[in-house]
Amino acid sequence: MEVILVRDVPNLGKAGDIKKVAGGYARNYLIPKGWAVPATKGNLKMQQERERVRKERAEQLRQAARDAAAKLNGQTVTIQGRTAPNSTKLFGAVTADAIAQAIQQQHGVRVDKRTIDLLEPIKTAGAHTVTIRWEADIEATITVEVRGSDGQG
Repeated sequence: MEVILVRDVPNLGKAGDIKKVAGGYARNYLIPKGWAVPATKGNLKMQQERERVRKERAEQLRQAARDAAAKLNGQTVTIQGRTAPNSTKLFGAVTADAIAQAIQQQHGVRVDKRTIDLLEPIKTAGAHTVTIRWEADIEATITVEVRGSDGQG
């Protein structure tokens, strides 16, 4: 019996795959759990439409990432931190989340903090180069300028 997987099934396949399985396995396990539907003409047509919409949406997201990378590449983001007098060491650290918020405020581009390639938080004042990687071939390099001020305020 052929079925269309509705979700990822371990040791069988990923959502959207069309698999040939034993009839009992499909009728007694996969279909009742809602993990698969029979591969009828109507279901196959719906699956093709879902796949087309998914590809279209993925391409739109890729294009938005390319646009954001082009806008941000080479830009500078300034973040204010607190330092001890006569020191560049920050109280606390600048994290990927703080960088993402600063990019949103200063450049109007929304960036997910998980795309910011920061091995460890920035703990000193000064200029730091950071890479934002949306996909393997879509990335931007920005300069994060951390300005320190005396932590007495």
